[in-house]
Amino acid sequence: MENSLKNPKKVLILGAAGFLGSNLVRRVLQEENIAVTAVDSLDPKLLSTKDTLADVMDKITFIEGDILDRKLLQEVVTGQDIIFNCAAQTSHTLSFKDPVFDTEVNCIGNIKLLETVRDHAKDAVVVYPSSSTVVGKAVGDVIDENHGERPLDIYSTNKGVAEKYYRVFNTVYDIKTVVLRFANLYGPYGKKDPAFGFVNYFIGLAADNEPIKIFGDGHQTRNVMFVDDATEILWQAAHSSKLFGESYFATHTDHHSVKEIAEAIAETFGQIKVEFEPWPDLRKRIEIEKVLFSSDKLRGLIDWQPKYSLAEGLKLTKERIKK
Repeated sequence: MENSLKNPKKVLILGAAGFLGSNLVRRVLQEENIAVTAVDSLDPKLLSTKDTLADVMDKITFIEGDILDRKLLQEVVTGQDIIFNCAAQTSHTLSFKDPVFDTEVNCIGNIKLLETVRDHAKDAVVVYPSSSTVVGKAVGDVIDENHGERPLDIYSTNKGVAEKYYRVFNTVYDIKTVVLRFANLYGPYGKKDPAFGFVNYFIGLAADNEPIKIFGDGHQTRNVMFVDDATEILWQAAHSSKLFGESYFATHTDHHSVKEIAEAIAETFGQIKVEFEPWPDLRKRIEIEKVLFSSDKLRGLIDWQPKYSLAEGLKLTKERIKK
């Protein structure tokens, strides 16, 4: 791995109380001589809570604040070596209910961050977790970075727009940016809400001994990845100048039907029923039947392979939830 930073000490994680952000905080804290500043709006609309950071709160500097606050951004960005922007509205359905809010967080927030980095922390590396859903419905069997973008919802549209901001600021202002597109992450600290990802929702149901409910017959297929694999590639990406200025799929080769995923979760947590329900109309309209992503471009540039199978990731998730 090519290191573009030597012994970075100051790391800023925006959206640190969310699912990905809170897991990333724990990954970064595994490094030596690290000072982590964690920022989150704790917006109830996003189901944000400091509980996800309770066991590491004494190891970080936590600040409650919004990515739309320019004054706050200047204060927290200045002097940072690495910035991870996990601050996002991630619900597809909420993006329809409140598209302006989604645009403020997922577009305007990123513009404000990049302007602040340009003016006050130009040497920092900025890593942005995006979404595989920016491409919409697949044309062909496998989706890579050459696939066109025809997103099916406001969230995916805005994530795709934000990706272009990062590329522009790299091209025009030499900001060191990396964008990673994830798909169906799961693990501890996920939200038990179908609006914020179906795998974590299924896990939340199973952890509470409730039936797992699938829309349709569950034949649609997905790449899934344990969150530790995502936080590892985020950390690696921050140290690889080969990746700067571009967007990359960062997905697992694990490819399962939704029914298979539900059954694996039910087996892991034990004695959990799997039930089937009719599709809500809105969800059906934006549903994608088959998705298979390729991370060959990313893997051709750095040495990264997801470590955990679905069974292994679910086992670790169960263990950490119990803790």
